[in-house]
Amino acid sequence: MSDESLLIKSLRTAVDAAPDDVPLRLHLAQLLLDGGHAQDAIAHVAAALQREPGNTEAHTLIARAVAPTAPSAPAQSSMQRPTQAPAQAPTQAPAQAPTAPVQPPAVVPAAPRPPDGAYDWRSAESELSEVIPPRFVQPPRQPEEEEQPQTPEPPLTTDGTGTGSDDDSSLWEVETGSITLADVGGMHEVKERLEAAFLAPMRNPELRKLYGKSLRGGLLMYGPPGCGKTYIARAVAGELGARFMSVSISDVLDMWIGNSERNLRQLFETARRNAPCVLFLDEIDALGAKRSQIRHNGMRNTVNQLLTELDGVDGTANEGVFVLAATNHPWDVDTALRRPGRFDRMLLVLPPDRTAREGILHHHLKDRPVAGIDLGKLAKRTDGFSGADLRHLCESASERALLDSVRTGRARLIEMSDLLAALDQVRPSTGPWFSSARNVAQFANEGGLYDELLAYLKRKKML
Repeated sequence: MSDESLLIKSLRTAVDAAPDDVPLRLHLAQLLLDGGHAQDAIAHVAAALQREPGNTEAHTLIARAVAPTAPSAPAQSSMQRPTQAPAQAPTQAPAQAPTAPVQPPAVVPAAPRPPDGAYDWRSAESELSEVIPPRFVQPPRQPEEEEQPQTPEPPLTTDGTGTGSDDDSSLWEVETGSITLADVGGMHEVKERLEAAFLAPMRNPELRKLYGKSLRGGLLMYGPPGCGKTYIARAVAGELGARFMSVSISDVLDMWIGNSERNLRQLFETARRNAPCVLFLDEIDALGAKRSQIRHNGMRNTVNQLLTELDGVDGTANEGVFVLAATNHPWDVDTALRRPGRFDRMLLVLPPDRTAREGILHHHLKDRPVAGIDLGKLAKRTDGFSGADLRHLCESASERALLDSVRTGRARLIEMSDLLAALDQVRPSTGPWFSSARNVAQFANEGGLYDELLAYLKRKKML
């Protein structure tokens, strides 16, 4: 005990000297929590979360700290008595020694935590139903996010040659699609359009051959930020049983002339070797900007190289390569990228509907210590929120409950009042995007390109 106390004292001194060292502070909180000093540990975890709100280790520690300890309290108190008795009466130690082995059968670690470190709230609710209120007012509609661990289909399809697995990972990361559109909550219109215009021809090779449908494909997704365009691209890869490559602009662009074109060429060569492969280009407006607005010859050459790679060297080089792109500003994308054979299909990804919002809220709250949460009421009041906004709402409510626990010195659960209070402070981030998109839909809708956006704006009375 003395060595442990000296270690804790040393860590306290180190934390005082370096208060911004989050790993050191969390290590101290771990030792304090193991030693039974839950409130002191919560204070250090709260300080760590103020510096890194998304730290997963801090969230795991706070879940352990607020976990109910009623079942294990009697076992701990009974084990403390025999250790104190010999110190008070050493002369009677031989007489009490036979009773000491009686205590080990009370095995404290008999109820271990789940292997992933998260607290098993379902078993705790069943054991302490009269102590802990129900986490959610109504059982959720089983959002698709809960089914992810049960559908780990390994759709790693290879052509038997073993090409493009180990050598390509050093340059571009090639993943295996593990989610499908069933894992995307709500967004039924988006799923139907993907199925009709993109996925159905790819899943039916015989019909595709009959109608002469090529395996080349390009789809441009646009909409406000934070609405799940990248997640949908991963789901498309899972639906096709294809590999997935996600590339941002920073991975391609280079300050030296010629390097950006070389990076694009190597990127598409890697995708072709790993076919079937879904290649996702994020922020395509920065990579494929209108050449009429570009004054630097190096950037013009990069756009030209992208057009060349999309066409393929001989017209068949991109067989099995499905190029998806995402942008928040489709009106800034070069028109040559949207001609037939390239990104000839555009898909509007809007903020999640009510069903999707309920699923997203449940996904971000299911591993937190919550009680009495009405997901239906929250989903109704968060119209227009993006997926990122909903995650920020849950984070704000969690921080509010945590800081309140630190101030009062008593840990408590996250309640509906915390989420409603956070809702008064958090506003949807999609408003500015719709303000700029409204002008384009009204006055620059050439060829009906933004008819879907215009219909949404009219439906939401934004015009």
